[in-house]
Amino acid sequence: ARALTPQTAETDAIRFLVGTQSLRYDNQIHIIDFDDENNIISKNVLLHQVGEIWHISTSPADKGVLATCYNKTSDSKVMTCAAVWRMPKELESGSHESPDDSSSNTQTLELLCHLDNTAHGNMACVMWEPMGDGKKIISLADNNILLWDLQGSSSKAVLSSSAALEGKGQLKFTSGRWSPHHNCTQIATANDTTVRGWDTRSMRQIYCIENAHGQLVRDLDFNPNKQYYLASCGDDCKVKFWDSRNVTEPVKTLEEHSHWVWNVRYNHSHDQLILTGSSDSRVILSNMVSISSEPFGHMVDDDELSDQEDQHQEEKIKEPLQDSVIATYEEHEDSVYAVEWSSADPWLFASLSYDGRLVINRVPRALKYHILL
Repeated sequence: ARALTPQTAETDAIRFLVGTQSLRYDNQIHIIDFDDENNIISKNVLLHQVGEIWHISTSPADKGVLATCYNKTSDSKVMTCAAVWRMPKELESGSHESPDDSSSNTQTLELLCHLDNTAHGNMACVMWEPMGDGKKIISLADNNILLWDLQGSSSKAVLSSSAALEGKGQLKFTSGRWSPHHNCTQIATANDTTVRGWDTRSMRQIYCIENAHGQLVRDLDFNPNKQYYLASCGDDCKVKFWDSRNVTEPVKTLEEHSHWVWNVRYNHSHDQLILTGSSDSRVILSNMVSISSEPFGHMVDDDELSDQEDQHQEEKIKEPLQDSVIATYEEHEDSVYAVEWSSADPWLFASLSYDGRLVINRVPRALKYHILL
C-alpha cells in the first residue's frame, strides 16, 4: 500500500482511508477507525474493483465521497486514471463498531464519475479545494493541470480549465497541493526538481522554485497559518521550507532522513509540528518553531508576572525557541510512503509503509502540554 488520507470531512471521529496495491487480487480501500479512549483500531473494507491505488483523497465537504488515482491496463499499456467514488451510506461516518465478520460483508465503492484523462496522460494526484463545497477538484496528469467541476451530486465531472507545463523533454508532475490561503486560488506543483505556484483563476504560473531539490521533488504542503510558506521534500533526502515571495533560498532545510523523503505534512492546528516519511523506513516528527506562526511560544500577560519573573520572562521572550527533532518513529520495516495528521485530533497521526503496515502515533504528551500551556 502507498495511499493514505484522513477522512477530511470527519472532524469528530479519528478515521483514515488506505488504498491497496495488490497485483493479484481486487484492490481495496480500508476504512480505519481509531478509538483513542480504548486504543482500539477497527476497519471496514471496500472493494475498489479497478487497479492498484496510487493516490487517494477525500472530499472536504462530504464524508462519503473520495477520489482515487489507479492503474488500468488497456492494449497492454498501463494507464493511471482517476475517478470519484461514494462509499456505502452506513460507512460514511466514523463509528467504533467493528463488523462481526469482515470477510463476508465486503462492500463495493459506488463509481460517481471518471475524471476522463485519455487526452491528458497519466494521473499523478487529485486535490480537492480545501475550504470548498466539494465541487471543485484539480487533477495533475503528466504535464497538465486540470480543474474540474463536479456536478449533479458528483455524478459528472466537467473540465472547466486547464494549463500545460511547457519545456524541453518529457515533463511530468509528481505531486501538488492546493493552498488554503488567498481564497483558495493558488496551487503548488512539483515536477522533476522544480516547485511551481499557479493561480487557479488564470491557470498561469505565479512563482517558480527551480532546483528546489537536488533530485526529484516528491511532495509539498502549505503552512496552514502562514500564507506564503510551504514545505517540499525529495530524493535528495532533504525537507525544505520556502517563502513563495522569495524563492532564491529556502528559509530552512531539514536533513534528518537517510533516503528519499516521500511525504511532508504540516500539523493543521500547530504549524511548528512537521511530519515526514521516508524510504529509510522512518517517520520523523520535527518542531520547526522558528518559522512557525508562534516563533516565541505563547506570550504571557505582564499582569501575571512578579518583578523577578518579569525580568526573566523578558530575556526569554527575545530568544526564539529552538528547532529540533521531537521523535523518530521506527515501527516500520519497509519504505514509508505516506504520513498524515488526523482531521479530528491534532495530536494524532498515521503512517503507512509499502508492506501494508499502518501505524498510529501521538505527539509526545510533554510536548503537547508545552505547546498548549
